[in-house]
Amino acid sequence: MALDRTDVEKIAHLARLQINEQDIPQYTQTLSDILDLVNQMQAVDTTDIEPMANSLDAVQRLRADVVTESNNREKLQSVAPAVEAGLFQVPKVIE
Repeated sequence: MALDRTDVEKIAHLARLQINEQDIPQYTQTLSDILDLVNQMQAVDTTDIEPMANSLDAVQRLRADVVTESNNREKLQSVAPAVEAGLFQVPKVIE
């Protein structure tokens, strides 16, 4: 799919981009090449290909879901300027 100068100018306007006049031919060629590549990729028959989440079929190692720290709420809140019902109180910042 070949784009022309007016297409690139419209795309730049919609994207709120300012493009120098001397750069428009290069953008036209680059965007046309990208769209041609997309058309080539869409032409490939993928009916028997199973989708995959990871291109390497890697399995993520997960750690065991166990508690590793004790509850230190009282110790941590003992130095706080204001605490109520187990929660830190902070000054209001939005009026």
